[in-house]
Amino acid sequence: MKEQLVEAKEKSAPGRLEIQSDEAGRRIDNFLIARLKGVPKSRIYRMLRTGEVRVNKGRVKPQYRLRCGDVVRLPPVVLEERTAHPGVARGMGRRLEDRVLYEDEVLLVLDKPAGMPVHGGSGLEGGVIEALRSVRPDARFLELVHRLDRDTSGCLLIAKKRPALRALHAQMRENAVDKRYLLLMTGTWRQRRRTVDVPLRKFVLQGGERLVRVDPEGKPSRTEFRRLGQGKEATLAEARLLTGRTHQIRVHAAWLGHPVAGDERYGDKAANRHWRRQGLRRLFLHAWRLGFRHPASGAIMRIEAPLEPELTNLLARLEIP
Repeated sequence: MKEQLVEAKEKSAPGRLEIQSDEAGRRIDNFLIARLKGVPKSRIYRMLRTGEVRVNKGRVKPQYRLRCGDVVRLPPVVLEERTAHPGVARGMGRRLEDRVLYEDEVLLVLDKPAGMPVHGGSGLEGGVIEALRSVRPDARFLELVHRLDRDTSGCLLIAKKRPALRALHAQMRENAVDKRYLLLMTGTWRQRRRTVDVPLRKFVLQGGERLVRVDPEGKPSRTEFRRLGQGKEATLAEARLLTGRTHQIRVHAAWLGHPVAGDERYGDKAANRHWRRQGLRRLFLHAWRLGFRHPASGAIMRIEAPLEPELTNLLARLEIP
């Protein structure tokens, strides 16, 4: 009954949020940063400083810790900022609803399409998480557990409850989440299995583009590669992440001398032109399996996302089983 009343309040007053038990104890600034994706942090702290955001009709400082039953009021301007492109977000959201691989009361796993970012920012109108929120307005909590590159497809884990997010993040820190990818490596890779253990360092170029390089001063990075099939022009492999650095698989594959097919950033330009003539219009990197312990039941979960026709058709033309 209480949940129904809370939902009714939120529908009748979009700027009012009643804090539930799973949000209690959070600092108000961290709550707003997580809730108002896409709103600059400077804007959020200004709202707190000027009293535009109020808790139980009063001003609070950024370090105020929320309590169950608190009512947070948001200014209308923030709501407008968050819904600047509602049509785009809803269209993306409807597309994602058809790509749910698994869902229960605390989490869901999507088969993210290639070309879609996981979140908005850097000039993007929105991403997976904003699109989901747009088509699920009654969902009080939807947060990414991990990320996938914009050009990578496959299993993406999303938490629907804060305790589930905390538990899954703990598994990520303990390297207890099994993330496996399928990739097409340019050329003939002769080895059957290899663990690449070379450090990676991230650079931000003048235009804001991120670039990752092998660097002795970088962060420890480990990827396990296993050959699955081979043709005259390319090798199908599985990559298992042992760390989770930006662009890790792509940079490690290029370091091996066999960049991922279709990789415009770390790949071979001549090879990519060849792949486009073969019908490949995207990066051949797909998060095909995700394994973890369910945060509520403790059951071992293994979720798989099949390759899309564009990728399976290319393998068939290359005669790679």
